[in-house]
Amino acid sequence: MADDAHDRTDDRRETPTERLDRNWNDLLQEMRVMQTGVQIIAGFLLTLPFQQAFGDLDDVQRTIYLVLVSVAGVTTALMLVPIALHRRLFGDHVKGSLVRTAHRLVIVVLGAIGVQISGIVLLIFDVVVGRAVGLTVGGLTLLLVVVLLAVLPAVVEREALHE
Repeated sequence: MADDAHDRTDDRRETPTERLDRNWNDLLQEMRVMQTGVQIIAGFLLTLPFQQAFGDLDDVQRTIYLVLVSVAGVTTALMLVPIALHRRLFGDHVKGSLVRTAHRLVIVVLGAIGVQISGIVLLIFDVVVGRAVGLTVGGLTLLLVVVLLAVLPAVVEREALHE
């Protein structure tokens, strides 16, 4: 993030330290936005076993559910890593490493959120309509998530490099 082409060609008059501070603050703001979604997804998943219909799930549906709970737990933990790193490394003058690591973690978190969204759609459609529809709609949702979170940013980056 700190070394991307946009920052090198940016006409801001900032020192490398100021750029790292700005990039760190941008990452924190992005994480705040993602945190709400991660909390809502995890909260939704945690309430399901307490619903009467949960007992009607078949083994595949229970497995999908448990995978989703596991992904939600890992995603929540990944959201905390940049903060833990910052607390541990605060004052050690390693903000460049911190920003690069947090940038990579945010990308992983976005992927995990995409898996959660697709899995929840799969599970709900499987329960409500049936397995074939659940797999189809879950797969299409995953495809859409990949396009929106990976392909679109790559296209925008490519276009920006050619401006």
